[in-house]
Amino acid sequence: MRIAVDARELCGHPTGVGRYLHELLTEWAGDAQAMRHSWTLYAHSAPQVPGAWQARVRVIPGSGGSSWEQWAYPRALAAARPDVIFAPAYSAPLTAPAPVVVTIHDVSFFAHPEWFSFREGTRRRLLTGWSARRATVVLTDTVFSQGEIERHIGLPKSRVRVIPLGIRPVVRLKPDATWPEGVQATAREPIVLYVGSVFERRRVDQLMAAFDAVADQVPQARLEVVGENRTRRPRIDLEALRRLSRHRERIHLRAYVDDTTLADLYARASVFAFLSEYEGFGLTPLEALAAGVPPVLLDTPVARETAGAAAHYVAPDAGLPAIAAALVTMLTDDGARREILGQAPAVLAQYDWKATAAQTLAALEGAAVGR
Repeated sequence: MRIAVDARELCGHPTGVGRYLHELLTEWAGDAQAMRHSWTLYAHSAPQVPGAWQARVRVIPGSGGSSWEQWAYPRALAAARPDVIFAPAYSAPLTAPAPVVVTIHDVSFFAHPEWFSFREGTRRRLLTGWSARRATVVLTDTVFSQGEIERHIGLPKSRVRVIPLGIRPVVRLKPDATWPEGVQATAREPIVLYVGSVFERRRVDQLMAAFDAVADQVPQARLEVVGENRTRRPRIDLEALRRLSRHRERIHLRAYVDDTTLADLYARASVFAFLSEYEGFGLTPLEALAAGVPPVLLDTPVARETAGAAAHYVAPDAGLPAIAAALVTMLTDDGARREILGQAPAVLAQYDWKATAAQTLAALEGAAVGR
């Protein structure tokens, strides 16, 4: 079977969707059933792929945007004649010459159009809606997103298959312990950690504002924000907010860190803060949990679905004092921390990249067979 994969999300510094595809490719590389197929990964520039996939990459130069997806990419597909096309990032060529399996991780551009410019929101809604209706199989990460796709795009739930993502911890827990291997509770520092691209919906500005009250109460507390600032409507100047803080020297902003630095942050942090209003899944809070860092999450349906009892929740309409109080509790109350971490094994057992890859491969094979 010939499988074509849109690999654009692996170009540059991959974010959430890029990591999703990278993890699938990593698992498929070690799966004899997957590798009996003929794969071609298409991108507009050289993607960062696991070593086994280097020889399977085809670069079609271009911008990598919608024009590439709808014009240059389909021409290459027409010549290659694949049996199935995998679109891991919301949309696919509308003239695709084979069955399409598309993953729609969330529909924030439908649910909250105010977060996007008119042009960007319209583009995303049109392409994602058309791709979903045309696709042979639609995948998504959570039951919450399955319901959102039905509500906003009109696809019945029966046409949307839920395949949860996996977790590949940066720091692994011992099976019989609540602390990461090689890291004792006493080694934890009063670090509040945020990891992920910075969007308006993730309320990083509120996290920074609440940190002043945290730092007033917890000596040596620090806030580490790791993620590219992708806010637009309005653009949030994180550095300006840092300078306004009474404890500006304790707030560190970094757009990107390497894997070693990230692992070190997870190993030393005492609490993970992720106050997002809307997600399709929410990967980094679970990775933090797997590293022994209890997450503080905004109380949303998708957060409850994915993290369950293994998180401390803050009400969506809570103000800065409530956010600060939750962070202080997780920094200072060992009992509360251990209670959350005690729930981690049962929650994390639901997320396995091997299972995600196997179910996704089955969807691709099923779509090709049914053409």
